[in-house]
Amino acid sequence: MPPPRSWPPFFWICYAMCVGVMGTALASPLYPLYQAAWNLRASDITHVFVVYMFGVLVTLLFMGRLIARFGFLANLRLGLALMTAGVLLSAAAGNVPVFMAARLVIGVASGMISTSAATGLVQVGAGRDPRRVSAVTTVAMTLGFGMGPLVGGLIAQWMPWPLVTAYVPSIAMGVLAVRALLRLRDASQAPAAPGPRAAGLRAAVAEWLPRIALPPRHARRHFWIASLGAFSAFGMFSLYASLAPSFMRELVPWHGPAVSGSTIAAILFLSSAFQFLVRNWRTKVVVVAGGLSLAACNLLLAWTTASRTPLLFAASVLVTSFGHALANVAGMSVIGKLTHPAQRAGLLASYMVVGYLGTIVPILAVGWLADHLGLSRAVACFSYAMAALSGGLALLASRTRELPPFTPA
Repeated sequence: MPPPRSWPPFFWICYAMCVGVMGTALASPLYPLYQAAWNLRASDITHVFVVYMFGVLVTLLFMGRLIARFGFLANLRLGLALMTAGVLLSAAAGNVPVFMAARLVIGVASGMISTSAATGLVQVGAGRDPRRVSAVTTVAMTLGFGMGPLVGGLIAQWMPWPLVTAYVPSIAMGVLAVRALLRLRDASQAPAAPGPRAAGLRAAVAEWLPRIALPPRHARRHFWIASLGAFSAFGMFSLYASLAPSFMRELVPWHGPAVSGSTIAAILFLSSAFQFLVRNWRTKVVVVAGGLSLAACNLLLAWTTASRTPLLFAASVLVTSFGHALANVAGMSVIGKLTHPAQRAGLLASYMVVGYLGTIVPILAVGWLADHLGLSRAVACFSYAMAALSGGLALLASRTRELPPFTPA
């Protein structure tokens, strides 16, 4: 059945973003099932998760140039097609190498979809209230990220062949999204006219390299506080997304794909709500409160590993959502105060590189420690280390002057 022609492009781009990112975290509540089926260690799960994050990180570095050259719609169509193919490959995977290949494809697709869809909503929504467009973008992305583990976990809890059936809704919705995008007229802003052909191989390669930048020297302290805050927040959420389904069996009396999927979804949904609530707070207040919240949620999780108290675990999830929200708001606010919108891509790429390293380095360390010390002790070590980092950032931010709004030189 063809998609309704009467629905506007803005709706279909929102739908494509939601469906596209839905496949990214869908596998999280299924990891214990893969562990049992394939006899995997905790470190094997972290390797699978890091492969996905590596695909996201590398793709994000190049998306600015790809969108400028080919337009957002071409990249969004390709990203949706890759995402659907990656989810289909996940359902068909019979061993770790195939599953890791599927997660790598999904990571690449996730980077393409989130960037190109956000760009598309701004272009297609020209003339609308920019704050409303930004809010819709955040809601669509958060809804998709949260719906993946929620739907996948519920299906895996009660349906037969969970490692196959959990992926079916995402595949079906992805096919519909691809068909809808193929029917849309390309509303991308016209790519810039090509200049003179670059002379030599080095110049041609440099034209495609990612643009990484640092702020002026006087503002680098602010940049690193915000970036390391994202490192801590991304690392905490990635711990839940990769290993929560495993360590929840040891920490709380409730477990299973539905419970772990609902926990991951709750962090995302609550984070979205908290971001809306703090949107008008002063930047310095957001940065300091974010660091304190991330320190608190890590300490709560560490104490949960020792006490096995469900109430402490629930408090950790709630405070994690708040800290995740504040870190995101703080990062975007600081980047916005450091650069003009036209020069923001390079600095944003630098910020995202630091943030996404938080999804890779600490999680690999937790996997290695889990194999040698046990999962509960590994989680406790991670939590105390990240609490120290977050608390130190909050103290440093409290002693740093607040950035004024950006003013062109």
